[in-house]
Amino acid sequence: MESLILEVGGALALIAAILLLAARLGFPSVPLLIMAGLAVGPHLSTIWLVDLRFVHSAPFLDFMGRLGVLFLLFHLGLEFSVGRLLRAGRTIVKGGTIYLAMNFTLGLLFGWFMGWPVREVLVAAGITTISSSAIVAKVLVDLRRTANPETEMILGIILFEDVFLAVYLTVVSGVVLSNVTSLGAMTASLAGAFAFMAVCLLVGRYAVAYLNRLLDLRADEVFLSVVLAGLLLIAGVSESLHVAEAIGALLAGLMLAETKHRQRIEHAIVPFRDIFGAVFFFHFGLSIDPLALGGAVWIALSAVGLTLIGNVAAGLLAGRSIGLSTRASSNIGLTIIARGEFSIVAADLARAGGLLPLLQPFAALYVLILALLGPLLAKSSEQLYAAVSTMVTWKKPTQTSLPPPQPEDEA
Repeated sequence: MESLILEVGGALALIAAILLLAARLGFPSVPLLIMAGLAVGPHLSTIWLVDLRFVHSAPFLDFMGRLGVLFLLFHLGLEFSVGRLLRAGRTIVKGGTIYLAMNFTLGLLFGWFMGWPVREVLVAAGITTISSSAIVAKVLVDLRRTANPETEMILGIILFEDVFLAVYLTVVSGVVLSNVTSLGAMTASLAGAFAFMAVCLLVGRYAVAYLNRLLDLRADEVFLSVVLAGLLLIAGVSESLHVAEAIGALLAGLMLAETKHRQRIEHAIVPFRDIFGAVFFFHFGLSIDPLALGGAVWIALSAVGLTLIGNVAAGLLAGRSIGLSTRASSNIGLTIIARGEFSIVAADLARAGGLLPLLQPFAALYVLILALLGPLLAKSSEQLYAAVSTMVTWKKPTQTSLPPPQPEDEA
């Protein structure tokens, strides 16, 4: 037990140091946490009293990481609202459809070109499609671009990705985790998953008054206990129905998003989201053998190159389709290029389903590279546009107004 406590304390101290360093540098903590996890682990020797191999604490850190995923997705559900998407109008749907269609198709083609089985292809497409909302939001705030004309489209695409994520995780988790092979059994599994999601959304839509009364609790410890119990129970039921526990957490957040207690819930769970989420990224790096990364280098670099091309092209098409300038449209693709938490969730789903072990190091390298490149490309987007403009003559589009979705800041 003492060894466990000491190891967990060492892990949390290392995570705290990484978070402090990230804050000082003004850089996203996700790639730094993954690199820290890669730098330590079973391949190291014991250093004095602190065992940086984290052998005894690995199962506990894994459980803390799983909780981190739940809190990340639960908080995302609290921030999301179907009404926000509807208010954004058809321009957001149009831009989001262009972005997702291009990048998801490229992801499917990439997995197929690698010669992977169908389930691995589906997971690879998810890994390479979804942007990191946390990194993107931080980049927009740090670069002071929240008032830029393209920012509404960027936030709209992130919002649209959230909807896609719910459907994607429901479908893919049913395919990957159910272990069914016949078309009938797979259809039944997917039908059950969609029914579960529909019930949760209906509760969140039509049972708001009941949820308000249920959570009308004065004592903070009782309030937090009820919220956490609901989160874990819904995630557990979700998992038992072959739907990823992460999507269960997202649905739990969606159910409570319209209640009058949303801000109180956010205030209560944000510290859990931050610390357990940090443990998740650290443990993800910890679970990867650095010696096994060599076989995934060229695959990750190929996927990064494909993502760069797909993102910039999709951003240009999405922006131009609603009348934004080429400069603003190029900013869209370069700002939302970072991949992070959702790519790792997809890779973790592959691990739980016993898919190709190569997907883990591939996702780690892919996320690491784009999490590092994303903020740098966004910061240099004006210079990159100016350099390209010396070689290309852009056609000026007809400017149209973009209805503001006005989402809350996720940074």
